[in-house]
Amino acid sequence: MKKRKVPLRKDIVTGEMHPKKELVRVVKNKQDEVSVDPTGKMPGRGAYIALDVKVAEQAKKQKTFDKAFGIKVGTEFYDDLVAYVDHQQARKELFGDDA
Repeated sequence: MKKRKVPLRKDIVTGEMHPKKELVRVVKNKQDEVSVDPTGKMPGRGAYIALDVKVAEQAKKQKTFDKAFGIKVGTEFYDDLVAYVDHQQARKELFGDDA
């Protein structure tokens, strides 16, 4: 059986390439609303960060998505992002790669 190609994406905080499953997509829509995209299919401009709390906190400190999307992103979004990444990281540790 042919081995499938694993899609890679760049983490905008660290600049490292990771498999798409190990990243979380953040999307900005046409109304300049920024949100976490758990499905990876929402319309709009997307950017990826690793499922790592340290990386999410670094993104908050550096205001990475403000720069990436060219708009002012509220601190409550960064707080939600850190919480989401923490939750997903805990799920991955509990249930493995299938979660």
